[in-house]
Amino acid sequence: MAEKSFKYIILGGGVSAGYAAKEFANQGVKPGELAVISKEAVAPYERPALSKGYLFPEGAARLPGFHCCVGSGGEKLLPESYKQKGIELILSTEIVKADLAAKSLVSAAGDVFKYQTLIIATGSTVLRLTDFGVKGADSKNILYLREIDDADKLVEAIKAKKGGKAVVVGGGYIGLELSAALRINNFDVTMVFPEPWCMPRLFTADIAAFYETYYTNKGVKIIKGTVASGFTAQPNGEVKEVQLKDGRTLEADIVIVGVGAKPLTSLFKGQVEEDKGGIKTDAFFKTSVPDVYAVGDVATFPLKMYGDVRRVEHVDHSRKSAEQAVKAIKAAEGGAAVEEYDYLPFFYSRSFDLSWQFYGDNVGDSVLFGDSNPSNPKPRFGAYWVQGGKVVGAFMEGGSGDENKALAKVAKARPSAESLDELVKQGISFAAKI
Repeated sequence: MAEKSFKYIILGGGVSAGYAAKEFANQGVKPGELAVISKEAVAPYERPALSKGYLFPEGAARLPGFHCCVGSGGEKLLPESYKQKGIELILSTEIVKADLAAKSLVSAAGDVFKYQTLIIATGSTVLRLTDFGVKGADSKNILYLREIDDADKLVEAIKAKKGGKAVVVGGGYIGLELSAALRINNFDVTMVFPEPWCMPRLFTADIAAFYETYYTNKGVKIIKGTVASGFTAQPNGEVKEVQLKDGRTLEADIVIVGVGAKPLTSLFKGQVEEDKGGIKTDAFFKTSVPDVYAVGDVATFPLKMYGDVRRVEHVDHSRKSAEQAVKAIKAAEGGAAVEEYDYLPFFYSRSFDLSWQFYGDNVGDSVLFGDSNPSNPKPRFGAYWVQGGKVVGAFMEGGSGDENKALAKVAKARPSAESLDELVKQGISFAAKI
């Protein structure tokens, strides 16, 4: 059993870990002070590439093309970059025990890692149908997408079952993006989800209706209001059919499941304060334990502009929270302080020829503006959410760079809105005037 000591340890190998490492390098971390420990076999990378580009039949995204931190236009940290910056990159290493009081981590191999300051960047793991005891959910070719190993399995299955039948379980980000990717690969695709419309946590019924019709026009079949209740397999163990709760049966060569994720916090249970399913932090991502920070998916943090605390699962927050934590750590060492984290929620997606962005909060009344005809070659429309007479959220499909910047500005400023009808009439020009 080896023992190593570091001034700083980043635990995790996803987006937050990469951006935290980059910020430490920017802040002048000394050689040997920092280690990044990841159970994955590759250096931190931009996870959205897995669903947005990795599965394309042509021009697919591949490493090293999307290592952190290219997603925000920054320097790409290749595996050798960490060494050049004096950062120890410890890959294929799963931490199985964390003792925050003793400032100690223990790996599955029995190695011990000591630290002075810890950044928890463990992210999330997918919810699996086997977790819910769904019959036959352990059949081969029932696949998930979270890490690059998952994406490689999907690529292999797509090649092996070329032009076959795919069932996508779930109607959120993963469901929509992977249904599009499979259709581009000429699969017969059926998407199944229990809600009354797709992306229910963000989309209104009107917005969802556009995407559902667009996908239907592209050949994706959509079944709403039911769930996968069981699977049957071929003699070789590969999935053959999906049984739905409403009694229907779907043939399947591949099943992709995207029914949500849960933050990886189990290592720290009982050692650190939690809230809303995550590790509770302040506006600098400090936890209840001295010298322990939590960033990205695992952090439940104060959302200053709304006066509440939230846990946000999105790459934008993963990047920014990591940078904030490192800046706060380094500033405190010099007896200084940084500004409180003042985050504007931001979500985006790309599929087929579509691309949307959303800023702010989707609460209150909503209005739709622009051209939301899914049959048009270049649909371009948006939505505003109004609460208490103020615009609190803004969405745009097919917006330009300037229009998307205007969306962010309006969601941050939360200007008064005289009437919903006037918002519809002005459309994107309302945001552009702010």
